Amino acid sequence: METKRKNKDFNPHNCGVTHFLNKVGGKWKVLVIFSIDKGHNRFSSMQKIIPQISKQMLINQLRELEEDNIIERTVYAEIPPRVEYNISKYGKSILPLITAIQDWGLKDMNKKEC
Repeated sequence: METKRKNKDFNPHNCGVTHFLNKVGGKWKVLVIFSIDKGHNRFSSMQKIIPQISKQMLINQLRELEEDNIIERTVYAEIPPRVEYNISKYGKSILPLITAIQDWGLKDMNKKEC
């Protein structure tokens, strides 16, 4: 089943920011990539670490990230079958950006009162 993404190829001005957001924008993709990088590379583990994401949304985000070659999906021939996700070589190029976002967020949270 192929899902059609609204913004996948929308970039009328060949903008790098738009291209980046088409790949990893939205509420969940960066969190999914971050969780896989931190060792939560199985579906059930991701659901636990990101409890607000619905099962179907997590499935969709994983499929899109795999389609864009940011993550790799490995199915192990076991009973029951085991599936693990890992960051691809291409996807690892995004990790410094996610680290910078995390650092900025932590600094910003410390300077503001809730």
